[in-house]
Amino acid sequence: MRLYLLALNPTDSVTEGFLPAAARLGLDVTVLTDQPGAHRRTCPDIEVLECDVRDFRAVVARMSDRQRPGAVFTNSDHLQTQAALAAAYFGLPGKDWRAALRCKDKAEMRRRLAAAGVDTAWSAELTEPAPLDAPYPCVVKPREGVASEDVVLVGGPEDLVTRAKEILDRRPGTTLVVEEYLPGELYTLETLGDGRVRHVLGGFRTELSPPPYFVEERLTFVPAHPEPVVAQVLGQLDALGVGFGACHTEFVVHEGRARIIEVNYRAIGDQCDLLLARLLGIPLFEIVLRTHLGEPLPAELDVHRDGAAVVEYPCADRAGTLIDAPDAADLTVDGVRLTYRPLRAVGERHELYRTNRDYLGVLRATGTDQETVDRVAAGFLATCRWEIEA
Repeated sequence: MRLYLLALNPTDSVTEGFLPAAARLGLDVTVLTDQPGAHRRTCPDIEVLECDVRDFRAVVARMSDRQRPGAVFTNSDHLQTQAALAAAYFGLPGKDWRAALRCKDKAEMRRRLAAAGVDTAWSAELTEPAPLDAPYPCVVKPREGVASEDVVLVGGPEDLVTRAKEILDRRPGTTLVVEEYLPGELYTLETLGDGRVRHVLGGFRTELSPPPYFVEERLTFVPAHPEPVVAQVLGQLDALGVGFGACHTEFVVHEGRARIIEVNYRAIGDQCDLLLARLLGIPLFEIVLRTHLGEPLPAELDVHRDGAAVVEYPCADRAGTLIDAPDAADLTVDGVRLTYRPLRAVGERHELYRTNRDYLGVLRATGTDQETVDRVAAGFLATCRWEIEA
């Protein structure tokens, strides 16, 4: 059976997760991408075809010109609507393209939640810098952005104009969303559904960089959120029409009220999915692909919920060239399994982005006791050295 996988740049989720899972399932894989060279270097044994994957018409045409698909899949935030439309065109299982669009378009998400009566947050759209009569402080971000790119807290109308101009100068033609700041502790909810059954896999507690930016620096595994919190988040996902495949939802909890920040209608990334598969003890990537092959999910998943884990992202604090950094490492200390992977090569020069593009590496730590996991992870990072030369 032919699986068409839509992708932009190669990611760990694809190269270490979904492609090996597809091989284990015996699927023939074709990657459709607008960056064929990068994928051919990373995945030399996989068929890679160039395609304007942001255009669903080009995606459909490329597949129609080749072997008929048995499944269409993507784990890219930017390509969920295109993959959903292509799957629907060929009569294959997939996400509702309308739900995918609601999740990607943050303004539409707010409108949909308000119309359904499950949550109302002040929100407006900007196409040029302009002061707004908004409930300051508020957050400005690209309407279809991802990974905290150009997401910033603004304190007043003048600050909004300044920040909006900076973003629009970098992203000409972008529409910005300005919305009220939602206070509370930040968490994630990881779910997996087949349109009939939905499993909650747990989530993470997220620690951010200091304001005005929102860089995710540390995620601690939460085996189970309080039931009333989960019920509120799932109610909001239902209002958006989310229920098929993997979904990564970011939300805050304040005085018992859970409010969605954004919905990424795909598996969690930045190597948290790799950690989640190890921690839960299930073939997570295979299960996700099976839903797109039309296989129903079991009523129960044999998920292990007795583990503890943390993911840490050492970040650059300045622009410059990385001249010294630790190598990849796999080791076990006091029963804690540590996996460290560099994300920036020595010799590379970068600006300071205030996003996850500032990540220098990622440390995944898993064990059975959170206090021990935290101690061992902190001890490992204390031995590491990253040097950036301006």
